Amino acid sequence: MRIFSNKYFLTCLFMALMLVSGYNQDALNNDIVVAKGATPHLIASNFSFTEGPAADAKGNVYFTDQPNDRIMLWKTDGTLTEYMKGAGRSNGLFFDKKGNLMSCADEHNQLWQIDQNKNVTVLIKDFEGKRLNGPNDLWIHPGGGIYFTDPFYKRDYWDHSTQEITQQRVYYFDPMQNKINIVADDLVRPNGIIGTHDGKTLYVADIGGQKTYVYQINSDGSLSGKKLFYELGSDGMTIDKKCNVYLTGKGVTVVDHTGHKIAQIPIDAPWTANVTFGGKNRKTLFITASKSVYTLDMKVKGVK
Repeated sequence: MRIFSNKYFLTCLFMALMLVSGYNQDALNNDIVVAKGATPHLIASNFSFTEGPAADAKGNVYFTDQPNDRIMLWKTDGTLTEYMKGAGRSNGLFFDKKGNLMSCADEHNQLWQIDQNKNVTVLIKDFEGKRLNGPNDLWIHPGGGIYFTDPFYKRDYWDHSTQEITQQRVYYFDPMQNKINIVADDLVRPNGIIGTHDGKTLYVADIGGQKTYVYQINSDGSLSGKKLFYELGSDGMTIDKKCNVYLTGKGVTVVDHTGHKIAQIPIDAPWTANVTFGGKNRKTLFITASKSVYTLDMKVKGVK
């Protein structure tokens, strides 16, 4: 049995009681999570393809414009600037507790650490001497370990066209031991990944298999108890403080902790690639969608 914090447990119990009392899962109501009357607000649409949004401690959101090899910065005051050019073709991003920006830099199939002065440290460049397929998305455990997905998407900027590692896996990197382990190797094409704030549960989207799975995180970083969470794959993912998981692809699909769809947020774009919570109070949903980025005022808060 998992042991949650009292607040986390009570929130999840409340959601479960709603189901028992006859809550209709087929009647979607975006007001459960979206602020009353709020609709997606277009910030900009002059990018080639947006990905990897991640919020810093102040709620500013960094995201990638991968085809143009740059990281952009949206500040809580609404300004939008280019943060870093020559970003290793960064895709997924995530901040650690020290304020370093971790990046899935798939130009050379690596995992990067970018400090606050934009100095780059290559944390991972291969696995057992073989080139990774292309780190895509990551999540940092409260203890500091890094989980990342490694699907294979052929890039036109690569000078290779084949995989050195045939399996498309999920890895766990322990920075204290400088060690990388395989934690899941039975997925078709893992992509989106997110964990709960208590560090006990991990969600992994198998976009190739069009399913999202949930795992228990063990004390050594390994995963166990794989279960089907929802019959939908996802590009990027995020989670809020009410245990709801946000999946992307065609708009944003919101699924509660029991695996039931509770909301569907339409986005005016061919593909919604990723999503995170930002803003000063973590109640702004930041959405990267094809050539555009959107914000949406939310009723719920995201997890830092």
